[in-house]
Amino acid sequence: MDYSDIGLWVVQGLLAFAMIASGGMKAATPREKLMTRMAWVAGFPTWAPVAIGAAEVAGGTGLILPWLTGIVPVLTPVAGACLAILMVGAVKVHADHSDLKGGIPAGVLGLLCIIVAVGRSL
Repeated sequence: MDYSDIGLWVVQGLLAFAMIASGGMKAATPREKLMTRMAWVAGFPTWAPVAIGAAEVAGGTGLILPWLTGIVPVLTPVAGACLAILMVGAVKVHADHSDLKGGIPAGVLGLLCIIVAVGRSL
């Protein structure tokens, strides 16, 4: 195990934690409560926050399990790429709501997802 592999594992672990926590919260929290914390929820269909949350949980899981178990490890870079696309959408939603400061974490997470996708596909 070399330093780049260790670094990728650290990034994967932190990303997985962030995505599973954020996605789980979106999927499990009632819409009315989400609207008090996230202004964008009001402009989306009722099912959208739950679907976004489920995608984040699935992607976070995909960052770790396939590579860890060796079962279809190609899914780890795919999960990273898909989460990066999801984070591009998150940045756009924040920008559309004039919340550029709120888009910074999504942008950073998106860049880290790209690092995982590229690092694990080499």
